[in-house]
Amino acid sequence: MDTEALRSFVRAAELGQLRHAAGELGVTQQAVSKRIAALERELEVRLFTRTARGVELTLDGQAFLPHARSIVAGVERAITAVRPGSRALRIDVLGLRSAQAVVLHDYWRSHPETNLDVVTLRVDDPRLAVAAVEAGDIDASFRTVTAPDTLPPDVQMIHAFDSPLELLVGPRHPLASARRLTPPQLRKHRIWVPGIAPRSEWAEFYDQLATEFDLRIDAAGPHFGDEVLLDTLAGSADVATLVGARDRYIWPTNYDLRRIPVANPTLVYPLSLILPRTNPHPGLRGIITHLGSLPRLPETVWLPSWATPRRGDSDIAGARRSQLRRG
Repeated sequence: MDTEALRSFVRAAELGQLRHAAGELGVTQQAVSKRIAALERELEVRLFTRTARGVELTLDGQAFLPHARSIVAGVERAITAVRPGSRALRIDVLGLRSAQAVVLHDYWRSHPETNLDVVTLRVDDPRLAVAAVEAGDIDASFRTVTAPDTLPPDVQMIHAFDSPLELLVGPRHPLASARRLTPPQLRKHRIWVPGIAPRSEWAEFYDQLATEFDLRIDAAGPHFGDEVLLDTLAGSADVATLVGARDRYIWPTNYDLRRIPVANPTLVYPLSLILPRTNPHPGLRGIITHLGSLPRLPETVWLPSWATPRRGDSDIAGARRSQLRRG
């Protein structure tokens, strides 16, 4: 389908005058009229009726307009994405201290020429992040839809990397002196994870984790921020929390908080990247290659049910590149 004909149709519909549409597009009114006529022949419907004031959409034209707008917008995004000096690559992360932000920062430090815009969508439901990718508001999102068969056809989700979990405790906690812990050793200890939002991917993750290892995951109370959480841990003899091994936290030295790895099995939070299936921003290619170079997981790991068993790093990186090429 001729995208210039679609663009002419959209502008004529929005302006109500073929002459005005031609002026905006930099062509003659006759050219716009011919494009629309060819489009009508291809669709085998009338899109406009002529009036004394210009043109008005028929019922078929009204039904076709939103789809035509979407196609034109997609073409314009694709052209902008590959144009030299194009807009910044916009990627959504869960938080600026999260493992996703840390990994992106590492990539940018080695590729400072990358025009990167790291954003945080204030949404808990990953389907809202999917909608933002689909609409072109962002180029990619580090979110996971735990039922990938529900993704819209023009959006794909690929495995990004895995984040091993660590127990974070204050100096008075019974486990504070441990150098390494196993999941059974966490039983009966209060693991406080405030702000677990319904419908979020991490809500499902912690539900499965608690069930699998009989852990006491406490989501009570609102999440007043990482500073309040760290304050609580520093002064508590019974509260702990779980954090990602790459998550960045800073606290006063007198807090003496300890990050303790959990192994046999290593508890792993899988992270995915959601991006358009076709015409993804070209800047994503380098980031996906970087994700494939991250360190491998230990031999024995626990993953939630929606995460597939991990292959070798080179295989994963190759699969990611293949998925990007297919788009």
